[in-house]
Amino acid sequence: MGLIHIEMFATLDLVGQAPGGPEEDPADFPFGGWQAPLLDEVAGAQVAAAYEGTDALLLGRRTYDIFAAYWPHQEGGEDDAIATLFNRVPKYVASRGTPDLPWDRSTQLGPDLAGAVREIRDRHENVKVVGSLNLVQSLLREKLFDRLDLWLHPIVLGVGKKVFDGGAVPTNITLLAPPAASPSGTVYLRYGLAEGVPATGDMGAPDRGAASAD
Repeated sequence: MGLIHIEMFATLDLVGQAPGGPEEDPADFPFGGWQAPLLDEVAGAQVAAAYEGTDALLLGRRTYDIFAAYWPHQEGGEDDAIATLFNRVPKYVASRGTPDLPWDRSTQLGPDLAGAVREIRDRHENVKVVGSLNLVQSLLREKLFDRLDLWLHPIVLGVGKKVFDGGAVPTNITLLAPPAASPSGTVYLRYGLAEGVPATGDMGAPDRGAASAD
């Protein structure tokens, strides 16, 4: 069984909406493209390394449309390695409508998202989910992911769609590698899905005896 691996960019208040540009999601969101001023060589290299070994993409329709209009024309350019990878691997698109899918090797998922994602995980070794915030929220809610790469950027927007929203469920996450900061202050966090649900406790319980003695 392969891995469903989410790549997500977020602000400190966990807004994940339209990081790449104003055209990504212009409705009632004034900060489209907030990631661009904070992107540096270190973070760029982290993102490129995260895509290594990818053998399929799982995308929401809006992200698919943006990618399909851009990546087929980028081979041989500055982003040749990623363009070649994205153009080569199968693309699976989650959509409730009937979108046009002109990008080579593109397939729309059926109405049973959970079942379709499980089939993709059985078929591929390393499935990347890029952007696609609505899809990501569905995967988080159903715990249909194995890894989460989260880049936290040093800004607060106060508005916008958040990563953990739309019916998030109690979930345990484990840190897979030490956090890594880039010169711009962006922190790269690599998490894996863990078993069970978050536990609770009493922070003051171990010290009650000592406090009473005083």
